[in-house]
Amino acid sequence: MSTIDLARAAKTASIPLSDTTLEQRNCGLLAMAEALVARKAEILSANETDMANAGELSEALRSRLGFGDKKLADVVAGLKALAGLPDPLGRVMTRTELAEGLQLRRVSCPIGVIGIIFEARPDALVQISSLCLKSGNAVLLKGGSEALHTNRILAEVIRDATVSVGLPGDWIQLLETREEVNGMLQLNEFIDLIVPRGSNSFVKYIMEHTTIPVLGHSAGICHLYLDVQADPVMAATIAVDAKTQAPATCNTIETMLVHKDAAPALLPVVCQALKNAGVELRGDEATRAIVPDMKPATEEDWSTEYLSLVLSIKVVADIQEAIDHINRFGSHHTDAIVTRDAAAAALFQKRVDSADVFWNASTRFADGFRFGLGAEVGISTSKIHSRGPVGLEGLTIYKWLLEGQGDTVAPFAKGERKFSHKNTSR
Repeated sequence: MSTIDLARAAKTASIPLSDTTLEQRNCGLLAMAEALVARKAEILSANETDMANAGELSEALRSRLGFGDKKLADVVAGLKALAGLPDPLGRVMTRTELAEGLQLRRVSCPIGVIGIIFEARPDALVQISSLCLKSGNAVLLKGGSEALHTNRILAEVIRDATVSVGLPGDWIQLLETREEVNGMLQLNEFIDLIVPRGSNSFVKYIMEHTTIPVLGHSAGICHLYLDVQADPVMAATIAVDAKTQAPATCNTIETMLVHKDAAPALLPVVCQALKNAGVELRGDEATRAIVPDMKPATEEDWSTEYLSLVLSIKVVADIQEAIDHINRFGSHHTDAIVTRDAAAAALFQKRVDSADVFWNASTRFADGFRFGLGAEVGISTSKIHSRGPVGLEGLTIYKWLLEGQGDTVAPFAKGERKFSHKNTSR
């Protein structure tokens, strides 16, 4: 089928899917979980083919591409957990009595058809498709080409499982080529939202080549700022977790900023903990004056997403310089402060212009599952519609439902009737 045929089929399926009950969608999720386990051998074999064909990849990319027993168990557990979450659809957000007998409601509903382009990470296909199903959206999926065989079998398993419980099979469509992605960008008649996951340049390319709304998942240049009142042990613990817990992820820190008055006490402790964890450190002149055993940092380091065990470090004059640095060089993704000073934390959280801003916590918490959102389709740095981890709520919009009794506008225009606009939500 052509790209337009796939998109048209998804659009057609999105209408009955939007009218399914919570029970029907949950049955689909649980059927997916059962089918993934039942067809485990096929899935793992396909992934072995992809791994063998991948050639020379960094350790981080091979880790993303791999889909073994643990990742299978994780996605199955995620599906079951997602089935236990409340229904994101049909939620009455506001109720207003416009006038006597004229009732207005704002009710949550699916967006429709979502096109999602993501990295060579097969478990993401399961997470994304399950979120779309739970939120009543049809989806066109394009994963990284390195995961071609794994994505094919996963999409087949998911489609078959959901069809078996009476859901429309065309709600999930798999794209496989770059040409299909370029074609998808032109299909604003059928696709309601594009979610690209990748670098700043990739997201920018998508935005410049489509008239479809784009929910941009930008690069992850995340920061950890150690304030003058940071506890050294806490700072070291958070820094190590935020850098090493999963170095190839977008919510891993790439730069650490340290207040100059705290640097002499903090840097030796924190840098040693990072070195012990295998992190290569790159510091500015002030940092290397305190901890000489590291490479010099260049201006390029401040805007680099390493996605590996490399961390750049800079000493700043005060919290405002830290905030300015983050807002200039960061990707507005996730940034954190370590401090005992509540006022400093409040200032940091107000002025750092990022989707997620944490106090005394690792940036690795920036995740849809950890936020209780039922996984995520990505982390958005957009300021329209949804920001931060995009879970079920981020995949819904709303419609206005008006219920009257033969009401017309003319009596209001003539002054014979008056609007009350009474909030009846409570």
